[in-house]
Amino acid sequence: MQDYVRAKKHLGQHFLTDQTIALNIVNSLLEIDKVTPIIEVGPGTGVLTQFLINSQEKFLAIDLDTESVNFLKNKYPQQSSKIIMADFLKSDLKPFIGEKYNLIGNFPYNISSQIMFNVLENKNHIDCVVGMFQREVALRIAEKPGTKAYGILSVLLQAFYDIEYLFTVNENVFNPPPKVKSAVIRLTRNKINKLDCDEVLFKKVIKTAFNQRRKTIRNSVRSLFNNNEVRHPLLDKRPEQLSVSQFVELTQFIDESSKSL
Repeated sequence: MQDYVRAKKHLGQHFLTDQTIALNIVNSLLEIDKVTPIIEVGPGTGVLTQFLINSQEKFLAIDLDTESVNFLKNKYPQQSSKIIMADFLKSDLKPFIGEKYNLIGNFPYNISSQIMFNVLENKNHIDCVVGMFQREVALRIAEKPGTKAYGILSVLLQAFYDIEYLFTVNENVFNPPPKVKSAVIRLTRNKINKLDCDEVLFKKVIKTAFNQRRKTIRNSVRSLFNNNEVRHPLLDKRPEQLSVSQFVELTQFIDESSKSL
């Protein structure tokens, strides 16, 4: 019988051991929505799972780690169908859980940004996300314009989600302890279904601008105008100074200008 789970560095595993923090994470999701099905990513030793697996009718814990999956299946034999071994980033889980679901997890640190890009791709299916991240990544996601942490993930996620930085978590409540502080954030889907611009170009503008964030936007996105000279006040700013709505406005301008050149 599998009665332990070894933390594996290549999977980015740091198991939370503090029960109070675990319950606070779970409650941060349930206080928003108790009804929608929940997917837990990277359950590990089940510190979050224990508060969800018996209380939620539609719940799915998904992990790549054979030890973790076997451990949880042994611990919850009556609920073993709610625990599956699969790659969250490569799996279509809607047949298991339904078209709408919320996401929770002490997310594996080495794929936490990829999980957020997956959330973006499934934004019409995922209403709420509560997760543990490295503090640096959490700040990057939740930060507002005008700061160094504000970047690509900030803009893309804040276009479709209201984001709250909930609390910081110290290193000593994990096994093994990470070398950095962690943080829990909550993303709640806003009412925007479609941006008022070409969304493919929107992503391209953001990535192009932040990839050269020390430059003004005029210089970083010049290639999108085929190096032609155009004028707009937002082009004279740096990318971290622009809000989501300003990036939408800039994308509209670039779209219209490129067509007329």
